[in-house]
Amino acid sequence: MRWFFLALACVILTVVITFGVRGSKFSGTPFELFPDMDRQYKVKYQKPSSAFPDGIGSRKPVEGTVPMGFAKPLSKKGGIPKSDLDFAVGNDYYNTGQFGDNYGSGYPNGLKVDASLIERGKERYAINCVVCHGESGNGQGVVSKYWALPPTANIIDERVSALPEGQLFWTISNGKGLMGPYKGTITVKDRWAIVAYLKALQSAAK
Repeated sequence: MRWFFLALACVILTVVITFGVRGSKFSGTPFELFPDMDRQYKVKYQKPSSAFPDGIGSRKPVEGTVPMGFAKPLSKKGGIPKSDLDFAVGNDYYNTGQFGDNYGSGYPNGLKVDASLIERGKERYAINCVVCHGESGNGQGVVSKYWALPPTANIIDERVSALPEGQLFWTISNGKGLMGPYKGTITVKDRWAIVAYLKALQSAAK
């Protein structure tokens, strides 16, 4: 009988040691039975590396490559040049505002950015955005009278003005913070029209 109680005590002790300290804070390095890829050997940014002759860990892109998400050269009429059409279509920039996992700069190929598109964007902005962001885009819409925190985004702020067109389109589509997604209520072209109008507001505010 005593062996039974001894075995039971060992089982209880094992359970307490295994699960009882979960969530506790301690200064020692925890034991990781299966670290997976949480810890791996790599060269961190701005660190030296003996693997290269110059001893520098950070490497420049291979000559002739174009990193995804970098600003594409725009044609005089606006939009992505025909030479980059396959690149844009393949990454579905028109529908997502992204090249892969990165935001794109400029407007999709084939989208004519003119006065009529900006006027359309102004109309859609007045319907969907003014109530929060205000007519001038300064974030002082009607809702600002009812809450102060968190503040509504000031679209004409220089930090927002620096955002690429693709990121503005993505934010309108998917929402951010308290702002919900509008991809279910505003068409793709109208979202780009709003982006064009926002860029016009930002330029006028400078």
